Amino acid sequence: MSITSETKKNSIPAFRLAVISLALCGLVFPLVITGLAQVLMPDQANGSLVKLNGRSIGSQLIAQSFTNASLFHPRNDSASKVDPDITLADALSQISRISNATGISGPNLERIVRNNIEGTWWVFGDPYVNVLRVNLVLIQTYPMNYKSFQ
Repeated sequence: MSITSETKKNSIPAFRLAVISLALCGLVFPLVITGLAQVLMPDQANGSLVKLNGRSIGSQLIAQSFTNASLFHPRNDSASKVDPDITLADALSQISRISNATGISGPNLERIVRNNIEGTWWVFGDPYVNVLRVNLVLIQTYPMNYKSFQ
């Protein structure tokens, strides 16, 4: 047997295996996983979008760039700038600014923050607040203060 026929004999199965692997791993598997995700967890599969009046305004998973003085702001010390959550202490420290900008009382703002604490499992980790979610609660609770967001 010559080297050429031996190479041909070995390369054809290798090529077939490569094409089959590419089809399975590059097409079939991602389509199956995407389909399962859409059926089993459609909200998460679509990015955990948050809607206001039927319009997508952001994702619970990625920080939004809020700069309005009447809203809670994301962490300014986060290197990635994509963390959607702030610590409870950071949320509470922003209450006076929001109260001054909106006229909403400090205790009412603190109640909203404390009602939207997420987070810890038993004693592990610190409590945190999702900035987009707490801002959405503010807009829905005090629509007169947030007319431009309606």
